[in-house]
Amino acid sequence: MASTERLHYLDNLRVAVVALVVAHHVGQAYGPTGGYWPIQEEHRAALLGPFFTVNRSFFMSLFFMIAGYFTVMSFRSRGGKAFLKERALRLGIPTLVLALISIPVRFLLSPADAPKPSILPLDVGHLWFLEHLLLFSAGYVVWQSIRGARHAPELALTKLPGYGTIVIVAVVLALVTGVVRIWYPIDRWSYVLEFFRVMFADVPRDLTFFVIGVLAYDREWFRRYPTRDGYVWLAIGVGLAVFWYAYELSPWDLRPASPIVRSLLRLVWEMLLCFGMCIGLTVFFREKLNVQSNLSSALARSQYAVYIFHPLFVLLFQALVVSLPWPPLAKFVVVTLAAVPASFLFSYWVRKPLHL
Repeated sequence: MASTERLHYLDNLRVAVVALVVAHHVGQAYGPTGGYWPIQEEHRAALLGPFFTVNRSFFMSLFFMIAGYFTVMSFRSRGGKAFLKERALRLGIPTLVLALISIPVRFLLSPADAPKPSILPLDVGHLWFLEHLLLFSAGYVVWQSIRGARHAPELALTKLPGYGTIVIVAVVLALVTGVVRIWYPIDRWSYVLEFFRVMFADVPRDLTFFVIGVLAYDREWFRRYPTRDGYVWLAIGVGLAVFWYAYELSPWDLRPASPIVRSLLRLVWEMLLCFGMCIGLTVFFREKLNVQSNLSSALARSQYAVYIFHPLFVLLFQALVVSLPWPPLAKFVVVTLAAVPASFLFSYWVRKPLHL
């Protein structure tokens, strides 16, 4: 069974990924993205196009994988009822508060000559991640209740998944995702029960990596995965990311003629990049950044609150530079360098009184 001692490298990895989330949302105003963002600059930086594509192909799935790992640890220490109560309070309350705040904001921002907006669905914005994590956690508890298992099973440390196994899973996941995206393409959001915000295009990938995190706990995949193989997967992930930058920014049209072939290649690329970055970054942080200082400890304790509050600072700094005659890429860099530390400082200050 995995050790219950603090895993500093996973804390540091979550800090890095949440900083990337902040940068991603900063770029919404300055790059060619299909998603909505309140502040939209007239000029866009082409370089941010592949930045969005690469990010969205792995970073939330990496969050779900780490969350799955800690879900097992928390469930085992608390038990099902206490675990679900803690998850409902920690994940559900911030989401519900944002949803309720969004109602008057929606009415205030509605143009006077436009039809009055509907109260439903309740808009949870970027906190869809908390909703999904709450649902995945509840599903895990139900599954464990059916199995009648709370305590760690007696598992032998079996052979680790090899390259072939991982590639097969990636290809199957690509095919499943492709079928889902026939009806639910990227950037199409749906609301289930008028509250749960879902982009079904990414659900197969995110759920798969949550399950991988769950499986990794008892099998000690994070601790045991070979360093060399982890670096190989990191090289694959980074290489596929660099390829996408070159592909997107190339002056030539290099796309296959067949849209079906194009979609299949894009899906396989996405899943291999996701596995490469999730495996590779986990191993890299385990080997190089499994340390804790006063600063890294403070950052780790604040990262959850940063995820909740960072849009406030992103929008603030975007508004401050909106009238400046800077190129969009310069604004992206400046706002990111301001919003990331401001979000962490504010979150460190409010996390205790808000019990975050």
